[in-house]
Amino acid sequence: MKTRPSIIATAILTVGAGLVLAAGAQAQQPAAPNTRPSKPTTYQLKPTPTTVAWGFYDAAAKPVLRIKSGDRVEVKTLITSSPTRLEGAGLPPDQVEQSLRDIHQSVTNKGPGGHILTGPIYVEGAEPGDVLEVRIKKVALAIPYAYNAFGPTSGFLPEDFGYAKMRIIPLDRKRMVANFAPGIEVPLRPFFGSMGVAPPPAAGRINSAPPGIHAGNLDNKELVAGTTLYIPVHVAGGLFEVGDGHAGQGNGEVDITGLETSLTGTLEFIVRKDLHLTWPRAETPTDYITMGMDEDLTKATKIALREMLDFLMKEKNLSHDDAYMLASVAANMEITQLVDGTKGVHSMISKKVFTGKSLGGKN
Repeated sequence: MKTRPSIIATAILTVGAGLVLAAGAQAQQPAAPNTRPSKPTTYQLKPTPTTVAWGFYDAAAKPVLRIKSGDRVEVKTLITSSPTRLEGAGLPPDQVEQSLRDIHQSVTNKGPGGHILTGPIYVEGAEPGDVLEVRIKKVALAIPYAYNAFGPTSGFLPEDFGYAKMRIIPLDRKRMVANFAPGIEVPLRPFFGSMGVAPPPAAGRINSAPPGIHAGNLDNKELVAGTTLYIPVHVAGGLFEVGDGHAGQGNGEVDITGLETSLTGTLEFIVRKDLHLTWPRAETPTDYITMGMDEDLTKATKIALREMLDFLMKEKNLSHDDAYMLASVAANMEITQLVDGTKGVHSMISKKVFTGKSLGGKN
C-alpha cells in the first residue's frame, strides 16, 4: 500500500529462549555453510517510538535489533493510519492501539513516505552481494478490524473518485473472513505489504512507498505464512524493515489500500552467500515467483519475465529459447500492484511443472 504522510507504527525488543531451526519449505536451496549459529535465538520486536522507521529505507539508519543468521524474530506491525482518521471513520477510541497513539505523539523523524516500519534489523554476516532469505513462518491478525480507504489523488482511478472515503471493516478471526458488507465476506490471507532492506548507500533515504531492488513495499499478496522472500543485500547487515500489514488484498490494490490492519508474525533470517540476485524473488510451497518493478507497467512486466527466464536457465538448466517457451505455456504474469508510483509485476510458475529431469539434466 502507498500510504499518506499521517500514517505510523512502532516496536519494543526482548530476547527470547533459543529455538532449534526448522527446515522450512525451501529445502531445495539450503543456506551456505557457516551462515547459521548452532543454537538460533528467537527475539521479540514490538512497536514503540524508538524501534520504527517512519516512511523510509536508509543505509544510514541505526539498527534497533542485531541478530545472527538463522535467528527468528517475533515481530509486530501497526495499522497504516492515524488515530484521528480511524476515529473519524467510526472506530471507537478504545479500539485504537495505545502504541499507535504513542508513536503519533512522539516520533518526529519522518518521511519522505508514510509507512511506519518495524526495524531496521541488522543480520550479522550479511554483506553487499549476498541475499537475505526471509522465511515467513507465521502471520496473524493482531486486532479485530481493518480499514480500506481512497483519496482524491490516490488509487488507479483518481479521475473517477475526486474525494476521500474510509471504511472500517470487522474481521472474523475464527472464520478468517472480513465482513465487508451485509452478504459480502472476503476471505483473509494476512501478509506484510512491506518487507525490505536498505538500498545502496548512494541512494540515501528513500521513500517507503515505491518498491525496488531493495524489495520494500511489494504489496505481493502471495507472501503469506509458509513462503520465503529472497532480497539482494546492499549494505552490511541488510537493515531489514517490515510493516504495512494486510488482512487480505486483491492483485493491483486498485484504490491504494487493501484490508489494512495490524499484524504479528514470526520471521526467520538466513544469510545466503551462495545466491546473487538483482531483483527480489520468492518461493511458496507450490510456486516459484520472480518480480519486476518500474513506473512503466510494460517495463515492469519485462523485468519480471526476464527474471523468470534467468531462474529457469540457472536453476532448471533450460536454454534461453526453452525458458522463453516454458514461460509462455506455464508461467503466469500477474499485476502485483498499480498504485505505489512504481508498478509491480510478478511471474509465477508451479512446482508441479518440474516432474523429473529437465532438458539440462537438473531436477
